[in-house]
Amino acid sequence: MKEMWNARYSAETYAYGTAPNAFLKESLANFPVTGKMLFAAEGEGRNAVYAASQGISAYAFDISEAGKAKAEMLAQKMGVSLKYEVGAFENLELNAEQFDAAALIFAHFPPPLLAPYHQRIGQLLKPGGLVMVEAFSKGNLPYREKSPAIGGPPNTEMLFSTEMMEEHFAGFEVLQLEDVEVTLSEGQFHNGTGKVIRFVGRKP
Repeated sequence: MKEMWNARYSAETYAYGTAPNAFLKESLANFPVTGKMLFAAEGEGRNAVYAASQGISAYAFDISEAGKAKAEMLAQKMGVSLKYEVGAFENLELNAEQFDAAALIFAHFPPPLLAPYHQRIGQLLKPGGLVMVEAFSKGNLPYREKSPAIGGPPNTEMLFSTEMMEEHFAGFEVLQLEDVEVTLSEGQFHNGTGKVIRFVGRKP
């Protein structure tokens, strides 16, 4: 898996573009964040760099060294700074209630890790902290079969549902939760119409 992401991010162009994810940008406008924000599986850094440009202290991680290199290049170009670590989530030394917000944008972790990772995200948030998630829905498979350019995992076990979000973030105040059809235009690998889960929750 690491080799695949390093290969994808080693290209000169940015695999998913340099503009922030539209849902994340909209969520930060609707639910402003101050302080520290965690970006999981952040790849080439487009979302963390955008957050940093808005005055947020951005902390990102990914398993790809190539992703980190591209993120740091983008940050330098945009005149912002961010902290970026390479490693698996469970190996990162992070403190409970360290972050004011967290973003998981198409962070499709392996199924056995997904619930524990989401649980840890909750633990890392301060009381009142926000989590923002956009990920491909289980309903995306027919779209992907019709138009592979939309991207997303090919197996249902790695896809999301509204029920999953309610279960994984039980106790959170649900500010937004929907299974919705969207049109993506994000670099080479997210293009076309598909279905996504969008979730914004607030830790009690």
